[in-house]
Amino acid sequence: MSQTAASSLKTLGVDLLQKQNARLHHTEEYHENTSLIVRRGQVFQLKLTFDRELKDNDKVVVQLSVGEKPMESNETLLSMNLKSGQDSRCWCANISNTSGKECLVAVTSPADAAVGKYFLSVKTGPHIYNPGNKVVYVLFNPWCEADTVFMPNDTERLEYVLSDTGYIYVGSIQNIVGRPWNFGQFEEDVLDSCLYLLDKSKLKQKVRKDPVIVSRAMSALVNSNDDSGVLFGNWSGTYTGGTSPVAWTGSAPILQKYYKTKKPICFGQCWVFSGVLTTVMRSLGIPARSVTNFASAHDTEENLKVDIYLNEKGEKLDDMTSDSVWNFHVWNDVWMKRPDLPQGFDGWQAVDATPQEISQGVYQCGPCPLKAIRSGEVYLMYDSKFVFAEVNADRVFWQVKNVNGKQKLVKLREETKAIGKSISTKTIGKNTREDITAQYKFPEGSPEERKAVEKACSYLNSSNLAVCESTTPLPPLQAGIQLEVEGEKALWLGNPINLNIIVQNSSAGAWTINLVASCQLQSYTGKVEANLGSIKQTVQTEGKPAIQLPLNIAADAYMKTITSVEDELLIKVNIIAEIQETNEKLTDELTLTFQYPPLKVEMPETAKINEDFTCSFIFKNTLSIPLEKCKLHVEGLGIFKMETIDQGDIMPGRIIKSQIICAPNKTGEKKIVAKLTSNQVKGISGETTITIPA
Repeated sequence: MSQTAASSLKTLGVDLLQKQNARLHHTEEYHENTSLIVRRGQVFQLKLTFDRELKDNDKVVVQLSVGEKPMESNETLLSMNLKSGQDSRCWCANISNTSGKECLVAVTSPADAAVGKYFLSVKTGPHIYNPGNKVVYVLFNPWCEADTVFMPNDTERLEYVLSDTGYIYVGSIQNIVGRPWNFGQFEEDVLDSCLYLLDKSKLKQKVRKDPVIVSRAMSALVNSNDDSGVLFGNWSGTYTGGTSPVAWTGSAPILQKYYKTKKPICFGQCWVFSGVLTTVMRSLGIPARSVTNFASAHDTEENLKVDIYLNEKGEKLDDMTSDSVWNFHVWNDVWMKRPDLPQGFDGWQAVDATPQEISQGVYQCGPCPLKAIRSGEVYLMYDSKFVFAEVNADRVFWQVKNVNGKQKLVKLREETKAIGKSISTKTIGKNTREDITAQYKFPEGSPEERKAVEKACSYLNSSNLAVCESTTPLPPLQAGIQLEVEGEKALWLGNPINLNIIVQNSSAGAWTINLVASCQLQSYTGKVEANLGSIKQTVQTEGKPAIQLPLNIAADAYMKTITSVEDELLIKVNIIAEIQETNEKLTDELTLTFQYPPLKVEMPETAKINEDFTCSFIFKNTLSIPLEKCKLHVEGLGIFKMETIDQGDIMPGRIIKSQIICAPNKTGEKKIVAKLTSNQVKGISGETTITIPA
């Protein structure tokens, strides 16, 4: 045996020093604690053990590799000589301490390193030490100033990167509801699921450095439309063979099941797509938040106009346009610099995983700078025209009349301030709603807002840009008539709808008014599920300062549809008044939402790690109707995985109490989220927090 071979150095072991590295890299919450999870642009330590003491002429190379055939030419193989010195632009490794046969190595990655899962090996002369299970996950680093996702404020990083629970806002402008959501970015298999998506994206190693490209790819992969991604979208109202979108309480069960089956999970709607994308982004280290836009325009014609057609009874007609106004739509903002754009567009960027429109051949959307949306610079990438319309389009109401057997369109009103309201996200560090409308648009009617809209219009190619024409306000009605609706805006499910339509006659004039009013059940996307009833009346105003017309609908009229459609529905009332003498038209629209009894979650304020405690879920059916096929869905991150408990039918007045005995496996403040679903009530949420001291 030659002298060289006999004395050549062999590596006997590698200690990834997970605990100390994780603490410094803010990754100690990740479940994958047998591996090393680090953030780029920051040093981490490894302890190498050799078969003898290290000599000056020993050559030791630490290697990190990605994929089946790693090569240095495409950056899937990184080789770091322990004596190569330091260079912040590339990977390097240096000996920081030696003690006998052990050697402490400091490895530094550049702040633009490709994120992903690297396999570690150590090369010493002819020997390669290749422990198959030594994996190093490299993530984006919002704590590193040189990283393009750097976020300077610690409370913001805590909320937008490290917080694993939050709220997604739903409902209507008049009744905004915070729905608890478990993001669960640190749960078992979630990070692996995100890196599986990154591989599935087929992005080359060189572009896995770029959060702009990575976030765009993830907006495509969270929906299943083009690439068998995570979630199958379904707005049909029938969810057999899957989980109803309203039943999910968080992202982790979705991503875990997807990682195991590699098949799309059924079913998602916008808040589920958004919740999952927040999880994927935070898991990879990109600051992210779920954002809700109320009265959100889906403008398919790129003309900044959404047309709504009503028939002669005042009922909305769905089949005349592909444009729509969603009661709310949930997407995401991600935080990053935009070196690919002119200066001034860093910060929050809108991304959307809900498959609405095709962008560059795929259902993906964003990232689009909020500053570009606000200023109307819709030529900037990506998809800024579509997002601008979601928050700025005008809404135009038309009546479809039948005149001598032909359809005639009569314009009823044009609303310039109805779209893009109460844009909402969770407040930093508090369980409350923050209104971020001002980050998306200037105040309605302000000179800056008009200027932004004019600028946006100059980049849109449609010939039908009504929004951009300087619209002169309509003169006040000659007749001096106003419409009002009186009644409860939030309706207990199972109760009749009792509304009063009031015609105010402030000028005390004598007018003949043809009035129609309709009541419809709609989904949150504006899809009509049922016509519940309408009134048609001609009234004379002479000598009457106000006229009241009742619109009463029995609960039976809506309960059958409520039970058969698996979506949460709401009631829309449309009123059209036509003054015969002046041919003037007035319209009004009202949204009613259903309200439900609360679901209470009770447990001690504190508990000890790995010690049992009891969590109780209590619900009293105070409605006048039985709730059929009730299911209780419960999830506690760091305590127990999602469970579903059948509750059968809950009759009026009955109280149910379910208990789970559980033991926390993580310290800190933990939240238990519960949701009750039934044939009648689609989702009642409850939650409470427990502290597990370290």
